Formats: sequence, structure tokens, C-alpha cells
Amino acid sequence: MRYQTTRIGAKKVLHHATKSNLFSGHEGIAGVEPAAGFVAFFYCVLFFIVCIEKVPVRKQICVIDGQGGGIGSTLIKYLKAAHGEQIELIALGTNAIAASQMLRAGANKCASGENAICHTTAKAHCIVGPVTITWANAMLGEVTPKMAEAVTTSPAFKLLLPLFQENAEIIGVASEPLPHLVQILVEKRLKEVLNRV
Repeated sequence: MRYQTTRIGAKKVLHHATKSNLFSGHEGIAGVEPAAGFVAFFYCVLFFIVCIEKVPVRKQICVIDGQGGGIGSTLIKYLKAAHGEQIELIALGTNAIAASQMLRAGANKCASGENAICHTTAKAHCIVGPVTITWANAMLGEVTPKMAEAVTTSPAFKLLLPLFQENAEIIGVASEPLPHLVQILVEKRLKEVLNRV
């Protein structure tokens, strides 16, 4: 029986190399027994997995808006103030101006256009924006049918603000100013959603 100590970063892993009938009479690379090499490999993989599990994974939140990006910018300011770098804010604009305004407000990344929205919403943990991001041809036609379909079919949880200029009414929803709606979304609903996703 013999012991071999290998240092990985600040950790010491003790490798126990034993001779068995299976490996008797055979030496591995550089004179190390195959059994010892396998045990060393196993401990290295185990240590790597433990390190990965300790790395926190930031939740991706897509903030979608169009036209001037005012609603999206307000959402991002509140989200950034409440959660800081614990979440990754991705600004998606139906046009480049909306995307750039949301980036200035503090988003980590931004993109604009139909393909960017369709591609990114499929991988997000949560989608935030006005309810019209789920309505085809809303925002004076900026929300394309493919954008609306991508948002509604995304597995991400959706938190939608009842704000729109279209000729419609959502029954049972109280009329609240934007800051109040954003506070409810950020301080109450989003915390509950992030604990679930």
C-alpha cells in the first residue's frame, strides 16, 4: 500500500493506490499504477464539480419595449437598484432607439429587432415588459407576429404591465401610474418568481 499527494490549487487530494489482482504486474504511464491514476482522475473530477456548484448562476431577465423605450428604461432602473448584479438584465427593443435607451438605463446587454427577440426570449428565465409585447402589430406595428409568438411561447415566466395605447380594455385591472406598477413588479412579484425559476 502507498499514498500519493497531489496539490490542486489550495487543496490536497490524497490518492490511495493499491495493488489488485486486476492490475498486478502492469505499470501505467511514468511508472504510476493504473489504479492510482484512475483514483487521481476521479478526485480531480469530483473537486471540479464541487467548484462549479459553488459558482452562483445569475438569472437572465429580458426587458422588452418599443418606440422610445421609456417603460423598459424605468423597469431596468428599478430592477438594477433592487437586485444589482445578482441578475443579468438583457434589453430587447423592437427598434434600435428603445434598445439603446434601455442600455443607458443600466442593462447588461442589449439587442433590437425580430430575430434578437425570438432568439433571446427562448433562453430567458423571466420576461418583463408591457402587455403589448404579446400582441401582434401593437405599438404602431412594431411588435411583429413572430415577436409576439416568441414571447408567448417562451418557457420563461412573464411579468406584464397593463400599459397600452391600443383600442382595448383589460377588465378587472385598476388604473395605476407607471412607478406604482413597477414597484409592485420589482419588490413583490419578481422576488417570488426568481425563487421559483
